[in-house]
Amino acid sequence: MSDPNQSTVGELIKAFYEEKRGPSYLDEVKIIKGWSGVVGSFIAQYTKDLFIKDGVLLVRLTSDSLRTELGYSKSLLLKNLNNLVGYDLLKDIVFK
Repeated sequence: MSDPNQSTVGELIKAFYEEKRGPSYLDEVKIIKGWSGVVGSFIAQYTKDLFIKDGVLLVRLTSDSLRTELGYSKSLLLKNLNNLVGYDLLKDIVFK
């Protein structure tokens, strides 16, 4: 018979991150890890840095022309990245 006060290691880790960094931290990590799967390996190789602040994904790219092209696809990228976590975590994407 299991004790209702026992938790799995996964539940404890999730609770730790939610307490220390907020409930969306693990979802932010999912989005950052899933970036290359959403945009593809070609675009991912030109991605220098990714981070999320206040619901905005900041993407640093090494190609100016790619930065312009991705700006045209921003709404589709937002939709696909938010689909990774199942809700609208991201409000915007800024390409730098």
